[in-house]
Amino acid sequence: QLQFVESGGGLVQPGGSLRLSCAASGFTLRYYAIGWFRQAPGKEREGVSRISSSGSTFYADSVKGRFTISRDNAKNTVYLQMNSLKPEDTAIYYCAAETGTPGWDNLNPYEYDYWGQGTQVTVSS
Repeated sequence: QLQFVESGGGLVQPGGSLRLSCAASGFTLRYYAIGWFRQAPGKEREGVSRISSSGSTFYADSVKGRFTISRDNAKNTVYLQMNSLKPEDTAIYYCAAETGTPGWDNLNPYEYDYWGQGTQVTVSS
């Protein structure tokens, strides 16, 4: 079964940091662009960041300068370092592989597949 397993979420105070991991299961992710997405209660899933197969990165304006996406192909894993967290970052975070029309700024969830179960991030004092 091809999917991702996300981990690293938790409860953190505003201004704190978390590092999320996204491990591929059943396939090699080195040939894929990978995206991080999040979904808050009552809201649509939104794109957070994308990393191409060659390592080029793109960020949504809401997280630019605070989040950093990276990949370790040897470990078949993509990471999302989240700093200066805000309450509005609270959501379930997912990663997925870009299997549709590629694009350097593509954060359309309908162009992605192999979704995992997600990891909950809660930013609260």
